[in-house]
Amino acid sequence: MARDLELRTATPEDLDWIHELRHRVYARELGQHPPDPAGRLRDGLDGDNVYLVAARGPARIGFVSLTPPWVGRFGLDKYLTREELPVLAGHDVFEVRILTVEPRWRTTSAAPLLMYAALRWIASRGGRRVVAMGRTEVLDMYRAVGLRTVGRTVRGGAVTFEVLTGGVPELTRRARERYGSALERLRSAVDWRLDMPFAPRPDGCEHGGASFTALGTDFRTLHRRRDIVMADVLDAWFPPAPGVRAALADDPAWAARTSPPSGAEGLSEQIATARELPPDTLAVGAGSSDLIFRAFGRRLTPRSRVLLTDPCYGEYAHVTERVVGCRVDRFPLRREDGWRIDPERLAAAVHSGRYDLVVVVNPNNPTGRHAPAAGLRALIEAAPDRTHWWIDEAYLGYVGLDESLAGLAATDPRVTVCTSLSKMYALSGMRAAYAVAEPSTAAELRRWTPPWTVGLPAQMAAVAALRDPGYYRDRWLATHTLRRRLAADLAEAAPDVSVEESVANFLSLTLPPGGPSAARLVDECRRHGVYLRDLSPLSPRYEGRTVRVAVRDTAENARIVAACRAALDVLRPAPAALVARPLGAAR
Repeated sequence: MARDLELRTATPEDLDWIHELRHRVYARELGQHPPDPAGRLRDGLDGDNVYLVAARGPARIGFVSLTPPWVGRFGLDKYLTREELPVLAGHDVFEVRILTVEPRWRTTSAAPLLMYAALRWIASRGGRRVVAMGRTEVLDMYRAVGLRTVGRTVRGGAVTFEVLTGGVPELTRRARERYGSALERLRSAVDWRLDMPFAPRPDGCEHGGASFTALGTDFRTLHRRRDIVMADVLDAWFPPAPGVRAALADDPAWAARTSPPSGAEGLSEQIATARELPPDTLAVGAGSSDLIFRAFGRRLTPRSRVLLTDPCYGEYAHVTERVVGCRVDRFPLRREDGWRIDPERLAAAVHSGRYDLVVVVNPNNPTGRHAPAAGLRALIEAAPDRTHWWIDEAYLGYVGLDESLAGLAATDPRVTVCTSLSKMYALSGMRAAYAVAEPSTAAELRRWTPPWTVGLPAQMAAVAALRDPGYYRDRWLATHTLRRRLAADLAEAAPDVSVEESVANFLSLTLPPGGPSAARLVDECRRHGVYLRDLSPLSPRYEGRTVRVAVRDTAENARIVAACRAALDVLRPAPAALVARPLGAAR
């Protein structure tokens, strides 16, 4: 393929060619549809679906159509009911349709690249399953990429199709393992103009922290931190407590060269004192991810069934699905419900006892909503005995530590509470966290904890932080003030972008349908040194339109507002009446 092969989202100017090519192929060549005197073929999904186009210079080569779940209907609905094809009822299912290539390009890499681009687009919007109709004559092509038939055949005119499906993680893994070298060769020949990276992260997990790439992961250019607003990660905007800074500054050379207490005994004692918990209910770790990997790796197997809220902190899907290989279901949270957990719906989902583990991040990251402790406690206590609960309270300080379920976890063998000391205590660089569980469960987790897992500077910093609760209460209150001001400044700008506050140290911006994607906004803001987090890969509930913004200090918040305003001016030129107005936000 030539180096100028371009892959992009269709423009309005492409649509007439798409309709003409569809008519030429599916009406005249294949006989799926009757010919139309106008020589154009359209359907009821036009205007709602997404077309990806391959082109070489001015010549358009081929296209593929994608129908996301938020459209509410699929092309397959014309042939099968949801009862006949239950997979269509999933909230994270995307349909890939009418992969079409001009005849002279059918022996090139155009079709495989369009299929790969479709997969990347779906993954970037949080899709977890693909459905498609494949012509029986070319089924081998679809099977080669990992799609499988579901035993349903449909007929359109003179053409017979098999219904195919596949999981996005599995299809992505197959593409990397089976076609990785070919894709790398093609990568240099493609002008990739889509709003997601050509290749996924090697571990398949979407983390924040892209801002560190601007600083330099080799740590040679850390002075750049003064020019970068790192609002894509939820690190605290404030410094650690004075006692923390004093402990780290006293003799840093000694702290760097000295082995810490092997079991972090002093840190555990301080946690027990500060949280009024029995010491034997605690296990510490080098951040919550350390505890998640260790606990889930020991307790879960590929036969385990896990329920995650959707959206949810991405590490949980990564560990359960990709690392352990569990059977994972989602409990969808709804924008129309304010992203709140409906206790009755969740109780109904777990009442059968089929789940080995239910994970609740409270307050939720990324939605920023909090489920009151009383309601969550009642739900857990009424749940089946075999169902275990993992409650992540990384951001609970912003609500109030009296809302913690740590006391329940200390006595109920079905419950574990995990708490990071990173975000709330301005210790993200230190990596310290703890889990609370009844004594035998905590002892098992400690048994699988390596010695010296938390470094000496981190232990010293965490102990000093827990000894100064007043300082952090004041900082958490100040965070609410900063967040409200940031939300108001964004909301003042334009009415077509929605701002949603959280209870923690972040808020979200949702762009209007038909406007720029969240990925485009994030990319454009980076040109101004402002890094935000595109939430699209976490869940299709965000429809590719929502960005998370961490609360920073007053000066950096002003830079966030200015960058968003400038980015939107570039991405969607405003109507004449709004040209002079700043960034859009809530109604």
